[in-house]
Amino acid sequence: MVNSKTNRGFTLIEMMVVVVVIALLGAMIGPTLFSKVQQAEETRVAQDIRVIESALKFYRLDNYRYPTQAQGLESLVKPPATGADKWNGPYLEKLPEDPWGVAYGYQNPGTHGKDVEIFTLGVDGQQGGEGSNKDWGNWNIK
Repeated sequence: MVNSKTNRGFTLIEMMVVVVVIALLGAMIGPTLFSKVQQAEETRVAQDIRVIESALKFYRLDNYRYPTQAQGLESLVKPPATGADKWNGPYLEKLPEDPWGVAYGYQNPGTHGKDVEIFTLGVDGQQGGEGSNKDWGNWNIK
């Protein structure tokens, strides 16, 4: 005869208590985790933009001007077809993408008080927004 006390499992009440405790922990930790993700996105964007800005400065030293709007950031990786006789690159191995997998934008001349602008439109890909949808550029990074 088998003793029924040795084969005892979890009761429904015990299982429900465990689920409630896990849900409470998730509710407490979730907002903190998501704010860290947004902070990491902002840090990556700032670093990428600084790297591109540095490469643009080297391009400017060699060619006496920044790439035109038509040449774009591609001129940092491979020589443009025209207008860069003293190109001494590549200035970057490859162009970085923003945290959402989209190429950074380039504006020459700049419209926010900078000679040229490097920017991302955020996860939504549209101007304006808050949080991950915010536009980040070399005019507003820290």
